[in-house]
Amino acid sequence: MKNSPAPGQPAMGVTSPPDGGPAADDDLRALFGQSTAVFASLAGPEHVVETANPAFFAAIGEDRARTGTTIVALMPELADQGFIALLDEVYRTGEPYTGRDRRIVLGAGAHSREAFFDFTYEPRRNADGHVTGIRVIGVETTQIKQAQRLMAEHRALLEEIARQAPLPEVLDGMARSIEELAPQEVLVSVLLADPDGRHLRHGAAPSLPGFYNEAIDGIATGEGVGSCGTAAYRREPVIVTDIATDPFWDDFRDLAGQAGVAACWSMPILARDGGLLGTFAMYHRTARVPQDSDLALARLFAGTAALAIERHRIEEEKAAAEARARAAHDALTEVVRAERQLRAEAEQRAAAAAELAGRMRAAAIAQATLPHPEHCQLGGAQGCTAPAEIKVADSWGDAAWGCPEHVEEAILNVRSVFIASEELGGLGAYLRR
Repeated sequence: MKNSPAPGQPAMGVTSPPDGGPAADDDLRALFGQSTAVFASLAGPEHVVETANPAFFAAIGEDRARTGTTIVALMPELADQGFIALLDEVYRTGEPYTGRDRRIVLGAGAHSREAFFDFTYEPRRNADGHVTGIRVIGVETTQIKQAQRLMAEHRALLEEIARQAPLPEVLDGMARSIEELAPQEVLVSVLLADPDGRHLRHGAAPSLPGFYNEAIDGIATGEGVGSCGTAAYRREPVIVTDIATDPFWDDFRDLAGQAGVAACWSMPILARDGGLLGTFAMYHRTARVPQDSDLALARLFAGTAALAIERHRIEEEKAAAEARARAAHDALTEVVRAERQLRAEAEQRAAAAAELAGRMRAAAIAQATLPHPEHCQLGGAQGCTAPAEIKVADSWGDAAWGCPEHVEEAILNVRSVFIASEELGGLGAYLRR
């Protein structure tokens, strides 16, 4: 944004004192020499870099640390990002320009990087007040910007874990967040350990090819089994900076080549009790050695993944326990129902036995006057006209004659009933029924 003069005040460019020549630039370079703020002094309408401090060259790349050339020749990537046009405007108008959190891509191709700066373009003037160049003063805010984004993404992941979002959703979101936050291209993979800790299963890897994820799904944990299998086995980070030469990748080198990955840094994901939950891996397209910030990022999100996986397992165990409790309750309910049914049936049988016993007592009384009745005496209130063929008795001495059907009913339902007399033909008749 452009700084405007306050009402009633002259423009800043008009009141700026002359730059004082080379001596003033030397003083400014001394002031900014050891500072983390970037400083460069540009001369003329072509913006020739006359002097700059180490922080400036560290920001744009040490391989471009030279003076005496135009800024566009030194940093051609600025032309398409609007920064050269801003320099031209400040030189033309004499008004300073201040930018806040301006995004800039430094370098080109595989060596490019995204950065953010707070900076000021301040016009330089001679004794006559004419603009002779521009001083660039700025502070790189990339780390602050990345830290803010990192904390926002991390907080969002923790909120998802707290609301019990599905584990695949959390892990996939985490992988994509890291891939977006990383200053250089990175492909993230999360593998989940089997309960026995002997194999690793696919968890999330949104940017790796599907054939690669399928190939490593279920790999064993063990020494020399790639980066992830070894990290899981050792319970410690395994950093492979060059897959093409590392013996851990002998069995997977061709697969990695097909997937277009050349380095893989893997960290074990461990539970609070030290148990293996899985692995967290960062793949790179080119051979690469990790920086401390890379490892810190990996540790942070490996810990976040551990929280998500542990929470998921706790919920799974809770759901399984609830299912077992429901099954036990249902089984108990069924047992109680069966017991009640058996009790009802037993009561029915007891009632039937009591009724049959009463019939026998009634028949015994009648038999006192009629030793061998013509018709069955066990038919109850409805009576039975079948011939009386078999004599039965109980342990109390009561006896009666009945037809085979009613005799069998009495024997099955009244425990004390038995065939009374073989001589009278009762048992033979029963056996011949």
